Amino acid sequence: MADAADLDQFRQSIAEALPCANVPTLLLLLYQFTGDDYWLKPPFSPIKSRWDDNDSGGLSEPLQSEVRAAALDAIVAWRAGRPIAKPDLSSDELIRMLTTSEAEAIPHEYGEMMVHKLKKYAGATPPPVNLPAGFKILIIGAGMSGVATAIRLKQAAVPYIQIEKQDRAGGVWHSHHYPGCGVDTPGHLYSYTFAGGNWTKFFPLQDELDGYFNRVAREFGVEESIRYGTECLVTRYDEESKTWKSRVRYPDGSEETIETNIVISAVGGFTTPKWPNIPGLHDFDGPVVHTSKWDPSVELDGKRVAVIGNGASAMQIVPATADRVSEMTIFQRSHQWAAPFPKLRMPVPEPVRLLLNQVPHYEWLYRLRLSWIFDSQVHDALQKDPEWPHPDRSVNAINDSHRANYTAYIESQLAERPDLIAKVVPGYPPFGKRMLLDNGWYKTLLKPHVKLVDSAAERIEGRKVIAKSGEAYEADVLIVASGYDISRFLLPVNVVGRGGKSVREAWNDNDCKAYLGTVIAGFPNFFMLYGPNTALGHGGSFIFTVESQIDYVLSTLRQMGERKLAEVECRLDVYETYNETIQAMHRGMIWSHEGMSTYFRNDQGRIVTNSPWRLIDYWNMTKEANLDDYVVKELDEGADEGASERARA
Repeated sequence: MADAADLDQFRQSIAEALPCANVPTLLLLLYQFTGDDYWLKPPFSPIKSRWDDNDSGGLSEPLQSEVRAAALDAIVAWRAGRPIAKPDLSSDELIRMLTTSEAEAIPHEYGEMMVHKLKKYAGATPPPVNLPAGFKILIIGAGMSGVATAIRLKQAAVPYIQIEKQDRAGGVWHSHHYPGCGVDTPGHLYSYTFAGGNWTKFFPLQDELDGYFNRVAREFGVEESIRYGTECLVTRYDEESKTWKSRVRYPDGSEETIETNIVISAVGGFTTPKWPNIPGLHDFDGPVVHTSKWDPSVELDGKRVAVIGNGASAMQIVPATADRVSEMTIFQRSHQWAAPFPKLRMPVPEPVRLLLNQVPHYEWLYRLRLSWIFDSQVHDALQKDPEWPHPDRSVNAINDSHRANYTAYIESQLAERPDLIAKVVPGYPPFGKRMLLDNGWYKTLLKPHVKLVDSAAERIEGRKVIAKSGEAYEADVLIVASGYDISRFLLPVNVVGRGGKSVREAWNDNDCKAYLGTVIAGFPNFFMLYGPNTALGHGGSFIFTVESQIDYVLSTLRQMGERKLAEVECRLDVYETYNETIQAMHRGMIWSHEGMSTYFRNDQGRIVTNSPWRLIDYWNMTKEANLDDYVVKELDEGADEGASERARA
């Protein structure tokens, strides 16, 4: 219980924060802290918001003031020692609360998952995993998924070795430095469920994201054990010893083979830049820089800059650099949908940061709201309606309404330039390609020194970029914003499974498949995070997907220990049936629409990146592993000692 002086200071700081706080979240907090239904009924029912997290709830100023005053009293009373009326919210209560808060019906099936999230927000840890003596695990990578894996394994008392080829953790957020680089998911959602972000911006930029993952690694005690500057060259399964032998290279160039029972790949997908096949590109008479390998020494000020590409990285770097250059020419290969971004570059007010830190229940409920707003809401809009009369422009009535809203937004942004509207509005349905957020893109296109070329670059001669339309443009600097080789999973590591077959051979290079995006038939005791068909083309935070995969891996390991198993390998029939199922689902979804090209599809036309599942479906499938899906082999007699010898790193 706080003393009087501390309580007065606390009241003052919370009073300063509440005018900027999210009113729908405060209503949820009031119900939890007081137990009073009054706050979940009219006139306090928020209205539906189209674009954002709805800070005002659409309530009148007098009603907002009443909510804030009551929240201040309830929060201060809690700080003074008053028990929370509803400390453990049930799934039914959460559904009712969020249905009111979001102004739409939340399906009851989401209740259990929401309870699960709240428990993790409150610090729930996985139960111990008791593997046979000597069992060890290799984690390849220390980015977002690798750090989370190490933390969860440590909490479950599982021994592991972790390697990272960079000089610190953070993955893509450490390696990427181009201007404007940031996340297009709200920071409070792009956070581990077990570790808040204390973000300075609602949509953080690269440096803060890098700092977050390194801070979490440090605070949870896994940073010190990461072997930095260490690259895995090849990991090969030894069928006789039932172990993985991983050849690694250290910073000094020396190499070693590490033998472990389990390998978990956390190499991510945004590691290998994809260069466009443009004749003369690498002979350009001036600096050429890819956004994935940004060189800050490249001079942009006062230069004529050409940008190849208009996808996610271009939409960030162009507004961030346009005012520095004398001319900017953007070569657009295809049109893109971009949604409004109301909190673009908006800082989280300092008093609100204090509220989030000092009142964890507010943060948890705020994040829970965001997880619904930004997760699977658009899933229904992605399903093809065979009776829909306009399949060229949209896939169903909901999708068509999205098209109308996004088109109206673009038209409002470019009202003074009808010629640009015609150049940028896509002909394919919204969400057919990766949905982007407007980082100031449309307003940048209006600048007199910025030119959008509605044509791909065909070739480069000296300092001239020639478009497929035949026009030539002079440039001093060439920025290549063409993205990554996303569809060829596990590209950074040569993974060799049973029978000496590599994963590239098993997948025919880019026909990537996995069961639950996590395990591959023919690759025993091998798990991958961010595998095929796990990307969220329908919205949401990928961190939650990765955490679901980690829970699945822990469940598998726990059962291996309980049953004294040496080997688990996904059954081929389970593997094939699963992949046939998701492709059948995709044939009925927007990403198989013929009206656009997309990196979601491989050369065979299969959707290999995106998940067809709602997050609730994927969570249900991964919360507990079913070892009936696997071929399992028990430890040999006396294998505990043998495993101890073999698994030494």
